Amino acid sequence: MKRSDGQGGNLDATVFSASRHAALRTRRRVWKMAALAAAFSLFALYLAWLEAYDAEPHHSDESPLGEAVAQASAPASGASGRGPDLVKRGEYLARAGDCIACHTSDKGRPFAGGLAISTPFGTIYTPNITPDPDTGIGRWTDADFLRAMHQGIGKEGERLYPAFPYAEYTKVTDQDVQAIRAYLNTVVPVHYTPPPNEMRFPFNQRWLMVFWNMFNFDEGRFVPDPKQSAEWNRGAYLVEGLAHCGECHTPRNFTQGLQTSERLSGAIQAGWHAYNITPHKTSGIGGWSDQDIVSYLSTGIAQGRANAAGPMAEVVSDSTQYLNGEDLRSIAVYLRSLKPVDRGERRSRAEWGAPASDAVALRGVRIDGVNGAQLFLANCASCHQWTGEGVGAGASGAYPSLIHNSVTGAGDANNLAMVILHGVHRTTKDADVLMPAFDRELTDAQIAAVTNYVTSRFGNPQSTVSVEQVGQLRATPQ
Repeated sequence: MKRSDGQGGNLDATVFSASRHAALRTRRRVWKMAALAAAFSLFALYLAWLEAYDAEPHHSDESPLGEAVAQASAPASGASGRGPDLVKRGEYLARAGDCIACHTSDKGRPFAGGLAISTPFGTIYTPNITPDPDTGIGRWTDADFLRAMHQGIGKEGERLYPAFPYAEYTKVTDQDVQAIRAYLNTVVPVHYTPPPNEMRFPFNQRWLMVFWNMFNFDEGRFVPDPKQSAEWNRGAYLVEGLAHCGECHTPRNFTQGLQTSERLSGAIQAGWHAYNITPHKTSGIGGWSDQDIVSYLSTGIAQGRANAAGPMAEVVSDSTQYLNGEDLRSIAVYLRSLKPVDRGERRSRAEWGAPASDAVALRGVRIDGVNGAQLFLANCASCHQWTGEGVGAGASGAYPSLIHNSVTGAGDANNLAMVILHGVHRTTKDADVLMPAFDRELTDAQIAAVTNYVTSRFGNPQSTVSVEQVGQLRATPQ
């Protein structure tokens, strides 16, 4: 029966609204309970997995790994044995793995950690791996160190973030891991605690790495391919394992794991382009000879092709220049055997460019505003010559030619702009190469103008950079 006082409609609407809100509250409670149940289930699965893992036998061997005996010959080094021989071998392997690069923020405290690594999920500070008992790994057992390297699990059972490349180090043999630990036991202990990580929630929950590992990590040692040569297997062991080349040269998926379908085909790291190192003729290094690769890794120079800068200059300085000839040739053999990945370049990066004549053309010309040619002549020509041909030709300390140069001929101008911003410092047994940084001398607009002038005159004219892009590169943490 309807009410005749005119308020019936409002009353019915009020009752309906109250019922609707009550239903919504009930539905929200159900969803919250379901979400909590799901989270609890995941956590329970993690605890069950952890309990199963802890049920496995652990080695309580506290004896120093420096006294261990290598039972098998090292794939990446000829030395084996106990005592000094094992330490020497471990030093070589630590160089091959470039451990010092990530675990050193202050050159006066090598291996003491504290280097900030920016990720899409926050900032990670690398740990102290000196043998200091309180702040380093001095109290770690042999089993602790092996587990960290092979499984990405720390001393207290915490999940390590994959900024530490355990996904590659898992391939390293037990004997080589033992040798590395033997060497680290001999470095100077540094009492230093790096800053805590600054990871955003929920990425600061280390146990979530269990799920990352499900998609991106296959635990297990390197297995040689009997169909390939010893040299090929040696190169594969280094590239895919200890040297972890894919960490920089492979694109990443949405979880920041390596996109294995495009392995070693190039990626952007901290603003720098780590180029395609598959043997594609135009997109990669298919036109490089074995000797080009060996020369580049040992000196930072592949004459007429490339000069190492940015993070790669550090790799050459800290790591690859110390590898013996056999290992360098093995890396070259392996890289040249990979499946070529085409990135769409129509010409090789090192095939662009011709000498310029701008110095003559600019004489007596009034220039207004920001002019790339003028800036080049004022800031760059004294070393690279106004023709762009450089000075010193193939000498180890030469000022490189900008013609037939992989940085000026690249499909993007990132690395050229970054070199102008941050300079180059590459120290090898042959030379100490230094190019000054211009980040404090030139504005974003000036750096963009110089970059675009160099690519148009000496390199790939389709490769340009905007003022805004230079600003973004300048702001990218290094």
